[in-house]
Amino acid sequence: MPKTKLSHKIIIRGILSYGLILALTFICAGRLNYWQGWIYNGLNILFVLLTYYYLSDDTGLIAERLKPGEGMKSWDKIYFMVSSPSYFVMIILSALDVGRFGWTPKLPLLGVIVGILLYIIGQSIFLWAKKSNKFFSTVVRIQKERGHKVCKGGPYAYVRHPGYISGIMYTFATPLVLGSFWGLTINLFTIVPLLVRTYLEDTTLQKELDGYLEYTKEVKYRLIPRIW
Repeated sequence: MPKTKLSHKIIIRGILSYGLILALTFICAGRLNYWQGWIYNGLNILFVLLTYYYLSDDTGLIAERLKPGEGMKSWDKIYFMVSSPSYFVMIILSALDVGRFGWTPKLPLLGVIVGILLYIIGQSIFLWAKKSNKFFSTVVRIQKERGHKVCKGGPYAYVRHPGYISGIMYTFATPLVLGSFWGLTINLFTIVPLLVRTYLEDTTLQKELDGYLEYTKEVKYRLIPRIW
């Protein structure tokens, strides 16, 4: 597929996906003056545009992320069945909490600011990982048809799964940005499966990807340097 068409497809898909989240946010909040919702969705749009800017020249990665090839692990399908609904539930409950019902005490402005900073850091690391690793697929599979190789550059020089630590950061930050304590309770159902997926993917790569076992001896930590 031509480069320009692929580039347009990834930004269109990003806008449509986050357009759905934007609509969901304000429908659940029941009002348009939900300023935390505008900040959250504004950040999403910003990172869609940054993704387009930094990745538009990597047609192989874009094609893989738009439509992954064959070989997705069965347990990865279960992961998406659990994590994807949980993420939407977290957004829905946060918007209902802050916008309509006030189930939990109002989150202080400092909490929202901390959430914004964590969200920006998490999404920035996520983008850095995608830029560094041309095999950064949306699913766990060995991309043999693309000549799958171990990535050791960028954030992969520090941890083996920077995409996951960034995902944990911006997932945890989401209800804070949206101003809700209630949304934090749902994080357990999104972050725990992500930790399990990290372990399963790392085990898969050690068994099936040439050079990965040697890489684990160079970079010993999965998510956090000198911790785990």
